[in-house]
Amino acid sequence: MNGGADLGGMQGFGPVIEEPGEAHFHAEWEPRVMAMVVLLGATEKWNIDQSRHARETLPPADYLRFSYYRIWAEGAQKLLLSREMVTETELQSGKVETPPAMIKARLEKQQVWDALHSLGGAADRLETDTPAFEVGQQVSTVNDHPLGHTRLPRYARAKRGVITKILGFHVFPDSSGNDKGDDPRWLYQVKFSAQELWGPGKNPRDCVTLDLWEPHLVRS
Repeated sequence: MNGGADLGGMQGFGPVIEEPGEAHFHAEWEPRVMAMVVLLGATEKWNIDQSRHARETLPPADYLRFSYYRIWAEGAQKLLLSREMVTETELQSGKVETPPAMIKARLEKQQVWDALHSLGGAADRLETDTPAFEVGQQVSTVNDHPLGHTRLPRYARAKRGVITKILGFHVFPDSSGNDKGDDPRWLYQVKFSAQELWGPGKNPRDCVTLDLWEPHLVRS
């Protein structure tokens, strides 16, 4: 969807200021939010794409003013409410008033390290066909503006690029994030020139690479 999270190429927000030696967290509550989001994800009440969609569907004004982990917290609350794991009253009061919801799984303390360092393969699936594109092939992205979750950024739609890697056969977030199942597809690394994305005034030596799924692409 086109929401507050899709900021690539937008102007008027000022420069990105690098913070030397930036801390991982900027407030005491932030690591607690991260821990809660990881532990809630392990319950299998939702998947990572649905979690991202919960955050990106926050009202744009809120998304732009909230800090990074405030966005995580707000997204988690939306998911907890939609799965009837808490009530609005419980969120406001901080007190449990209803029986706990049944969950499929839990993440024990001794499992945390392995879980956090193995997420990269969680979306891998067995190949059921062959890639439609090959390395070095020029492709174009589709010009699609769905209402639901998509991993094709707004600034990269209807643009021409070149396949630089074939990254494997993975869960398709545009399906998974919208409660339509895994629907695994081929994933590619695609390189775009900055001029293709943002016009002839950009540095001709600059480029951007995106990981895009096969349904996002057509032959140029």
